[in-house]
Amino acid sequence: MTADVDRERPGARPADGPGGGPGEQPGERRGRGAGEDSGGYELFRDDWGIPHLRAADALTLARAQGHATALDRAWQLETERHRVLGTSASHLGAEAVDWDRFVRRARVADTARRCFDRLAPETAAWVTAYVDGVNEGLVEGAAQATEFAAVGLAPGRWEPWTPLGVWLSTHILFAGFPTKLWREEVARRLGEDRMSLFATDGPGTAGSNGWLLTGARTATGAPLLAGDPHRFIEDPGVYQQIRLACPEFDVVGLAVPGIPGIAHFGHTGRVAWAITNAMADYQDLYRERLRRTPDGGVEALGPDGWYRAHAHTETIEVAGADPEQVEVIETDRGPVIIGDGPGAGETISLRYPPRVTGELGFDALPALLRARTVADVDTALDRWVEPVNVVLAADTSGATLHRVAGHVPVRPYANRLRVVPAEDPAYAWREGETVPLPRTEADGSDGPGGIAVMANERGLAAPLGVEFAPPHRARRIGELLGADTDWTPDAQAAVHTDTLLASSRQLLSLLAWAPALGPAAERLRDRLLRWDRHMDADSTDATLYARLRTDVVHRLAAHPALKGVTGADDPWRSAAYPALFRPWLAAVPRIGYALESLLTVGLLPYEDRLALVAASAEAVAAAAEETPPAPWGELHRLSPWQALPDLAPDGVDAQAIRPGVAGDHDCVLSTSSVPGVTDLFARGPAARYVWDLARREDSRWAVPFGASGVPGSAHHRDQTPLWARGALAPVVTDWNLLHRTTPHRTTHRPEENPAMTAAPEPLAPALRPAVHEQKVEGFGTVRLVPVDPAADAELLHGWVTEERARFWGMADHTREQVREIYEFVDSLPTHHAHLALRDGVPAALFQTYEPDADPVGECYDVQPGDFGVHLLIAPAEGEGAVRGYTEALLTAFIAYVFSDPAQVRVVVEPDARNEKAIARMVRMGFELGPEIKKPEKTARLAFLTRAALGLA
Repeated sequence: MTADVDRERPGARPADGPGGGPGEQPGERRGRGAGEDSGGYELFRDDWGIPHLRAADALTLARAQGHATALDRAWQLETERHRVLGTSASHLGAEAVDWDRFVRRARVADTARRCFDRLAPETAAWVTAYVDGVNEGLVEGAAQATEFAAVGLAPGRWEPWTPLGVWLSTHILFAGFPTKLWREEVARRLGEDRMSLFATDGPGTAGSNGWLLTGARTATGAPLLAGDPHRFIEDPGVYQQIRLACPEFDVVGLAVPGIPGIAHFGHTGRVAWAITNAMADYQDLYRERLRRTPDGGVEALGPDGWYRAHAHTETIEVAGADPEQVEVIETDRGPVIIGDGPGAGETISLRYPPRVTGELGFDALPALLRARTVADVDTALDRWVEPVNVVLAADTSGATLHRVAGHVPVRPYANRLRVVPAEDPAYAWREGETVPLPRTEADGSDGPGGIAVMANERGLAAPLGVEFAPPHRARRIGELLGADTDWTPDAQAAVHTDTLLASSRQLLSLLAWAPALGPAAERLRDRLLRWDRHMDADSTDATLYARLRTDVVHRLAAHPALKGVTGADDPWRSAAYPALFRPWLAAVPRIGYALESLLTVGLLPYEDRLALVAASAEAVAAAAEETPPAPWGELHRLSPWQALPDLAPDGVDAQAIRPGVAGDHDCVLSTSSVPGVTDLFARGPAARYVWDLARREDSRWAVPFGASGVPGSAHHRDQTPLWARGALAPVVTDWNLLHRTTPHRTTHRPEENPAMTAAPEPLAPALRPAVHEQKVEGFGTVRLVPVDPAADAELLHGWVTEERARFWGMADHTREQVREIYEFVDSLPTHHAHLALRDGVPAALFQTYEPDADPVGECYDVQPGDFGVHLLIAPAEGEGAVRGYTEALLTAFIAYVFSDPAQVRVVVEPDARNEKAIARMVRMGFELGPEIKKPEKTARLAFLTRAALGLA
């Protein structure tokens, strides 16, 4: 095989690839520090199976956290890793393709790698230690998890940047940018003046609760911090109760599996913190104009005219179906997430802060663990990026904090509302600028003294967003807390589980004045007007109200005033947007969540609203006469998300993960059904916590299922009954009351564990560790990664069988023959094959060999330090001509070769007829040697010495 550099390869306009210089690669272990060989760690568990970890230093503790998480949550960790990579469909099938396509188009993995490269060295070492622990524990954890065998999946390998990918993929939809698509459809179909008609302020989807009581409101005189994050409830749970202790810190809290440290809810013994979603808008959608170039590339229209956009194609493997191709396009605004390329309908790109800045905020995580005061928490959160949160914190001195943390770019208000044109410079982000983040005194200055509340309402974060949760939860929490000045940790459960549905007032008010009701409807009206408006599990009145609400939602959906967005015209049915965004585009849920405001002003005259409610009352009353309502808790059941729902148990066990509970979407107990669609709920309290600053051991917590994600474990779902009734488990801090497990040592490397290599999983080239990385000015970042013969056979076969690659000598080879050749090369200690990636996209095949172990060594006098190379430039990907493309790649290749002092002379052997390649070598400084006869060709030797480059 010989080098083919006969043609300048068309290349992309340089993109902002991962940083780093020669010798530093994305995901590289940049240092281990004290945890390198500091011995083992101790794993204790309380009666609920919650892990308590103790180690000699922070890095060993990070490894311990990763290892323990892999033991308890192996399936969950691997589910998240595949979600980051966009490879879920490879084992979950066609239902996962929509997510895989989105996450690849959004370039989540590449963004995570960029963000890892910008971490402070000590943070990078800490994250890497966690990943080492995950890799050490995955095989053992997977052996306990039946899901792996069910889908035929072996545990893969985590890279140091994987946790950043997990964080990003978990939160990339958190700010709800698809709502802008809904507003666009409303404006187009119902008119610009109706764009905010369905604003979630009246009411919104479920959010989180958090509150702080200063010492003036507690029995001990020290602050209390409590709340419950409301998220989609997953099985296993999205939060992991854990304790992390070493000489530097001792922290209890709710970790996110796959993420080191404790980000959202923690208690260090001296200071505690908690967050809720700020409902800020910090992601933008741009309407792009794209066109295909004659060479198959993509150009985008920007403020300065047409320019070359990045474009490449990826393959999504699908279990039980054919692979699917996805074209990944990125403009100057960001990755294209909607549209099938130029000329295929509307094209929309997503601009989000980590993609722009390369920052995800992970430097805040170890700083939070070391916090001792509110001021320390405040300083740590200055580095927070995404998602944007409202934060409450308090310490043992009585100091408090109430602020917003995160990154909100400065740009026009219109960007927050809808899709904006990419080519108009008026909608650009102001480079380097962020919106000032609000803060206030956490002393109840806007409510009862000594109380601060955060419940996603239009409050502290109002300048940062568009739509917020209605004020009902925040007001109700304030009312409950304001009624006492002697609060204790145990008493917080009464706040957590409050079921008053204040948003029912408007519908019940219309019902009270509904005209000409029949006898049954009058009885229904009288019954509901006597109802205490609490959505209690044993209440049949709550069920009647839910039936009435559902009927009203359906009648509104059928009303002519909303015809443009309902029925056959429902945006949910549109093929213009990916199916992944349909939940944001469905009209009936939008009507259900906005029912309070739709029944108040704007949509229908008052008389029409009365008539509509009266008709619903008649229908519901008639149905109730036939079928009396069951208790609300029999209908209002949890429906958790599971990656493999088909493995859910039947019978009693099935009910165990689907308990019937009290609450509703606008109660403090925000178990959020979808009005008009279902009484089941998938979103609700993903955890509950109470942090006591007087005595940490009096703190409390609970999660929906249990500490273990292993089916059949004693602690898989043992907290479900506790959670369902609103009770809390104690936070145990006395090591003597914990159960110690077998000590673990963490000094070995994961790669030394034979089990970890038992079933290697192919990685896409861009996700493999690099042997060399170099930023070439004006060209991009070049990374050399090893060829995987099986995974890359299709790619290489496509390259080497083109006419332009005839000098390579493999034009008539099959895919299997190509794979076999590179498996042979891979088996040789003297020969190596690498893919060269330019900004993550395969750009060339680069092979190296030792001449005295190759047939070429028989054709000339091999000198000590000679090192042979072959180069094949990839065929055009349609990215436009880039002058000096091959020279730029050769610059990186030669730097790699000469990074080893033992290699003093590069040897190449292009086909003697390949005049362009020979001329290029001369320009690069090669000295021509003699022609040599080989069985497959006549070649021209050429040599490049260190001295010729001034490196001697």
